[in-house]
Amino acid sequence: MIMKIAIPKERRAGEARVAASPDTVKKYVQMGFEVVVETGAGAGASIADSVFQDAGATIASDAASAFGAGDVVLKIQRPTDDEIGLLKEGAVLVAGLSALSNKDMVEKLAARKVTAFAMELVPRITRAQSMDILSSQANLAGYKAVLDGVHEFKRAVPMMMTAAGTVAPARFLILGAGVAGLQAIATAKRLGGVVYAFDVRPAVKEQVESLGGKFIEVDPEATKNAETAGGYAKEMDEDYKRKQAARIAEALVKTDIAICTALIPGKPAPVLITEEMVQTMRPGSVIVDLAVEAGGNCPLSEFDKVVEKHGVTLVGHGNVPSRLAVDASTLFAKNLLNFISPLVDKETRTLAFNWEDEILKGACVTRDGLVVHPALAS
Repeated sequence: MIMKIAIPKERRAGEARVAASPDTVKKYVQMGFEVVVETGAGAGASIADSVFQDAGATIASDAASAFGAGDVVLKIQRPTDDEIGLLKEGAVLVAGLSALSNKDMVEKLAARKVTAFAMELVPRITRAQSMDILSSQANLAGYKAVLDGVHEFKRAVPMMMTAAGTVAPARFLILGAGVAGLQAIATAKRLGGVVYAFDVRPAVKEQVESLGGKFIEVDPEATKNAETAGGYAKEMDEDYKRKQAARIAEALVKTDIAICTALIPGKPAPVLITEEMVQTMRPGSVIVDLAVEAGGNCPLSEFDKVVEKHGVTLVGHGNVPSRLAVDASTLFAKNLLNFISPLVDKETRTLAFNWEDEILKGACVTRDGLVVHPALAS
């Protein structure tokens, strides 16, 4: 019996991405799978049903038909309660589940006997780099954040020397030098800005400087152990936070566009720009808060809104990768393909799971009717 892979249309507000591309559909078909795509699933990413059909997919008329056909269901976002009810019992679900923040959903998936993999929990090891949805999507988000900031900024970015006078370059401050932050640095530099960057991890200083940014150091001694084994920033102690706030406040006074990207997995985003700091910024300055969905690096940011407070424009767009849905879908779909491919048994053309594999153990949240991830199991 041929295993079927289902690609449903995303239904959460503001989500334009799709979990497959024509290229990945072709690859799945070549592996021996049947691919079912819900009608309109690719519309937000400019992929027509006919393009998926040309790649070898069958088009399902509605969500029930798509989910009902799927032995394996690939999604961008976590399923809604209605979608969980449409999943076949025993189906495999692979998606960005935001599992650590949605334990109720995980329990419902377990009750449905779904084998669910949360792609955001894939371990950050060399072998899994091509599966890393956080990196592929954050890269685009960092780029788009700079463009969103420049869009709201009422001045030019590069230095301009004219007969009427010289226009000074815009000054950027990038808070958090992970994947999104590094791309923001590179983009701001390409636009001609002067770029400063801050991160608690001293190891990123060289990367910041290689992109033309200037690294702001707070306390090199205190940050020697500021990075987890997975490459994420750790939460720092109160003494460090006081020093950090002073250095950021000092930099913000001269900043035109601040890009906030700092996140701590499974916890609210750290507050890096307080209201008092915003009040010291020059009128017309811009803050783009990529952490707004996790509470924000600035408490004045508002989810999915652009607001002005104390003369500063705060940009709080939600789901920024979806604002670049074509490229974001292509990269996300490739991440999923790279996760699925090693699991395929070439003889039976089904998925074979080696539960001792650290990638599967790290990403699997439900199996055999149980919640199995250590961070979620009670």
